[in-house]
This record gives sequence, structure tokens and C-alpha cells, in this order.
Amino acid sequence: SRGLGDVYKRQILHIDRGSQYTSENFRGMLNGYGIRQSLSGTGHCFDNARMESFFAALKKEKLYKDGAYKLTREEVKTMIFRYVFVYYNCVRIYTANPFGLPPVKYREWMDGWRRYR
Repeated sequence: SRGLGDVYKRQILHIDRGSQYTSENFRGMLNGYGIRQSLSGTGHCFDNARMESFFAALKKEKLYKDGAYKLTREEVKTMIFRYVFVYYNCVRIYTANPFGLPPVKYREWMDGWRRYR
């Protein structure tokens, strides 16, 4: 079986350029766990555009709309989990994908298309 270290090695941590995230101590801790840091360089504002877009959608479509500030931490965690794994990946329309398919449906469609090529 795989250890927890194997799980960490597949992780990418998206962060901004705050000093706490660019410190040598923080970077050393991430390296110790094998976690890759997604940090755009100065003047490279599009490096994290996809994640910035996701966080904007999460805040606008769920957190602000449903008043997450009134909920407990556990309730917010549950809300975010459901938003990502039920709605965002499986239901939400994506204009960048053919037919507006959500990511999970798009992958299923592509897998089916590849099988019959």
C-alpha cells in the first residue's frame, strides 16, 4: 500500500505571493512533503489563472451566495466538498468544453470517443 508521502507527492498547492508563502521555511516544509508549489513569478499573472478562476467561481457561486460566514468550519468544509465534487465537476456548464460539458462528463465523452476511433 502507498504511504501518505505518496499522496502528498501528487499534490499542488496554489498560493499567492504573500511573504508567508515565499519564505524559505514554508518552501522547505513543502519540499519535505514533496508538495509542488503553484506560485506565479512577478509579472506572470496568468500562471495561476485557472485556479484564480476556480476560486472566484467558488466564492461567487457558493460561499457569498449561501452566507458561509454564518456557518461552522465543518459546515463550510462540507459545502465546499459538495460544490466541487457534485456541482462543479459534474453539473456546472463549461463554455470552454464542447457542448458545455462539465469536466467529468467531458472526460467520459472523450474516453468513449477514443474507444471508437
